[in-house]
Amino acid sequence: MAVYLSTCPAVARAGWNSCALYDYHSHRASTPVKRRRLGFANYSGGRISSQRRDPVAEGRWRREFKVASTATGGGAGDGSGSGIGSGGGGGGGNESDNEKNREEAMLALAALGKTLETIPSDLAGAVTEGRVPAAIINRYAELEKSVLFRWLLQFGGFKERLLADDLFLAKVAMECGVGIFTKTAAELERRRENFMKEIDFVIADVVMAIVADFMLVWLPAPTVSLRSSLSVQAGWLSKVFYNCPDNAFQVALRGTSYSFLQRVGAIVRNGAKLFLVGTSASLVGTGATNLLINARKSIGTDFAGEAEDVPIVSTSIAYGVYMAVSSNLRYQIVAGVIEQRILDPWLHNKKLLLSMLCFAVRTGNTFVGSLLWVDYARWTGVQKIKE
Repeated sequence: MAVYLSTCPAVARAGWNSCALYDYHSHRASTPVKRRRLGFANYSGGRISSQRRDPVAEGRWRREFKVASTATGGGAGDGSGSGIGSGGGGGGGNESDNEKNREEAMLALAALGKTLETIPSDLAGAVTEGRVPAAIINRYAELEKSVLFRWLLQFGGFKERLLADDLFLAKVAMECGVGIFTKTAAELERRRENFMKEIDFVIADVVMAIVADFMLVWLPAPTVSLRSSLSVQAGWLSKVFYNCPDNAFQVALRGTSYSFLQRVGAIVRNGAKLFLVGTSASLVGTGATNLLINARKSIGTDFAGEAEDVPIVSTSIAYGVYMAVSSNLRYQIVAGVIEQRILDPWLHNKKLLLSMLCFAVRTGNTFVGSLLWVDYARWTGVQKIKE
């Protein structure tokens, strides 16, 4: 892939710039060539200087860009595309898609008055390799306008999720808010008149629920992968899981593709992570609950007759399995199918209505999950029906 980099001042009368043709693959400039100044955006010393936008000139720039790319052997092409599909038969994006991504992304940067040096290095690398289209560059520019989002974009995990879904943070707030409300309501219903007396138990349970809810949004969320490709020496199993999408059902960007095995791998990988999260959260929560119960028993004899120790190990393992199977599949479907493939294309420009529908879907999912947990806990014997 090559773009024009100006190496000397424009000759105003002739309207021509003497330029070097820069090859992204060899990272060197070829023999200087001449091109007509376009009045759209010029590369000067590796930097883009924004000028008056001229649609005719922009079209001419596109044609020259394609000719230059052909002259240097075309493309993206190390064959790995985004690096996502190189393991397990994924076969990343083809060269023409990567070329188109790179061209459009560079045009978007030019229109925004930015260069590869002024955006994060991982995003610049993805642009250079043709792994992200112009829409991602434009979304990044929009997110940068917010102080909060600009701060979050410094962190790789948030950056990849916000670039894929600008409502990601709102969905985290929705999920945690719904979780706090439903968990507190359930605690109130179960403890009734003892709610305030056992407020320490309530707080421990709610905190555990918040941690679990956050991870249930974080792990299955669709992402824009900005990671570089694995080395050729990496094992096939490492490549399969490294190149898996974060959501099994997420839409692949142009220039990338996911094999069936990699999408199944996303479910397996997230399931393993959620098992660890669920088991750990339950260990901490039930352990804290038992400590509080024993502390209260040593203080008051009245409480000793009412409370029973919660089985820590069996409850924690059961909760981990529940999150790895039920929660994992439900949240993958909600984020990757219902929200990204159905609601977002339909209501992309109506953010308020989209947010309301996402809230309704996630609230319903939480309610269904609560019902399934009760049935599962009784089936496994973790919770017994009182006569």
